[in-house]
Amino acid sequence: MKRALVTGAARGIGKAIAARLGADGWTVGMLDVSQSDVDAAASDIEGAMGLVADISDEGSVEAALDMFGGAPNLVVNNAGIVRFGPLIDLAFEDFAIVAMVNLVGTFTVARAAARRMVDAAVRGSIINITSMNGVAPGPNGGAYGATKAGIALLTQQMAIEWGSYGIRVNAIAPGLILAGMSDAIYSDPQIREARESKVPLGRLGTPEDVASLVTFLASSESSYITGQNILVDGGVTMSMIANLPRPKSVDKVGMA
Repeated sequence: MKRALVTGAARGIGKAIAARLGADGWTVGMLDVSQSDVDAAASDIEGAMGLVADISDEGSVEAALDMFGGAPNLVVNNAGIVRFGPLIDLAFEDFAIVAMVNLVGTFTVARAAARRMVDAAVRGSIINITSMNGVAPGPNGGAYGATKAGIALLTQQMAIEWGSYGIRVNAIAPGLILAGMSDAIYSDPQIREARESKVPLGRLGTPEDVASLVTFLASSESSYITGQNILVDGGVTMSMIANLPRPKSVDKVGMA
């Protein structure tokens, strides 16, 4: 039986990942901070159970994994928070809590799961959710981009250290996804249209776009892939120069 643990699973990308895994026959542990929210989300997904933990607290994480029982075959570290604001004005507490939840929380869950995988000789997969903001930071993002960049490097560290146990560790970096933290941004139709126009593929991403890559990275089809941070962004991260003004005179064929 395939068993997957998904953090931050009560809504948004996390819920979509859990739903896709459930539809594919996985037994899914959906972990979040609110019992009522995660139970409501789990009730919509066959083979899912709600789990509660503060991922920045080691004891809380261990208790949740004990409740899930045994070693998971797959862990998706999706839980994360953001506290927006310019760095020069950002409260220490806001920077610190984002670092604790996003970076320390990812480490805490991954290590607890990896230990169980090693003890049970499970050749598992761990997938950490990063962000395009860990590649190209946005203004007033506080600690968010720095933590996501840190998770990308932590993913590589885990991959080289845990590969000998048969554990693959990869990361997925979502771009402009219409879900979760971005709901407030895309509630303005003009902002949404302007952002969509800058995406080479011409649309915002969906949680299901991310979930599809999770299923690939969790499968035997990706058995030789580890330590990667894969952008799911419609090409927007690499399109900065394409969106800058450019004189038509430089685009002629042949010598300048």
